[in-house]
Amino acid sequence: MRIGAPGAEKPVVRADDTHYVDVSDLAGDFDEKFFGSGGVASLAGPVSERIAAGDVHEFGDQRIGAPIARPHQILCIGLNFSDHAAETGQAVPAEPILFTKSPNTLVGPNDDVRIPRGSTKPDWEVELGIVIGRRTSYLDTVEQARDHIAGYVLVNDVSERAFQMERGGQWVKGKSAETFNPAGPWLATTDEVPDVGDLTMWLDVNGVRRQTGNTRTMIFDPYFIIHHLSQFLVLEPGDLINTGTPPGVGMGHTPQVWLQPGDVIDLGIDRLGTARQRVVGPRPTS
Repeated sequence: MRIGAPGAEKPVVRADDTHYVDVSDLAGDFDEKFFGSGGVASLAGPVSERIAAGDVHEFGDQRIGAPIARPHQILCIGLNFSDHAAETGQAVPAEPILFTKSPNTLVGPNDDVRIPRGSTKPDWEVELGIVIGRRTSYLDTVEQARDHIAGYVLVNDVSERAFQMERGGQWVKGKSAETFNPAGPWLATTDEVPDVGDLTMWLDVNGVRRQTGNTRTMIFDPYFIIHHLSQFLVLEPGDLINTGTPPGVGMGHTPQVWLQPGDVIDLGIDRLGTARQRVVGPRPTS
């Protein structure tokens, strides 16, 4: 995890629901350098020793930041749940649909989501995020991808559907507004997620359940996605991949439902914790 004010987060490891271990002396940040140098494995011994010695701290009311520093890239897989593809009226893709979102969309799990200027159709998407642990290019087999994952994280792939669908069909326009990628509260290492193919996912808006799903209905699993992407581009340590959303997005409701200032979004995934975001209006013009 990373805790502290925006831009001044420090790296920590969660000990339990209320306590953490400070590892800022062992890791400058959970960034490309950390993941690329085997940082996850290097923390195991020291963290265990500190927990055994009682060298832990209370979270208190400290802000929780995104569990990774700003990545080199955020890659996203569209229509990756068969039931979500059905609700949008689109065909199940033959291979992963790839788009990107700006890395500066990344914010903490409980930070505000800001509706951009000119927005008319802001939407929600609970997603499983993959964090890359090693530089990855031209993997020979899908199985090799397992060794290139640092861990998994809860993500809300916030979207502006009018920008996405009605402004030239360029999805990145509807995905890259500021605050559009809340992530966390923590990154769960792969040993903490024994079966990534069976994780329950959910999202509420103002206490009303909007999304319920499970990674079982993923069309392409995380290992296939990583192998596939490695044939086209280089994945760097610390990169984030959003793997798609189950049904229940605002666009899929009849009538359609869009986020409004004042709305509260709650979401969660098994083993990856929960998050809460408040929706706020556009940034003032002056």
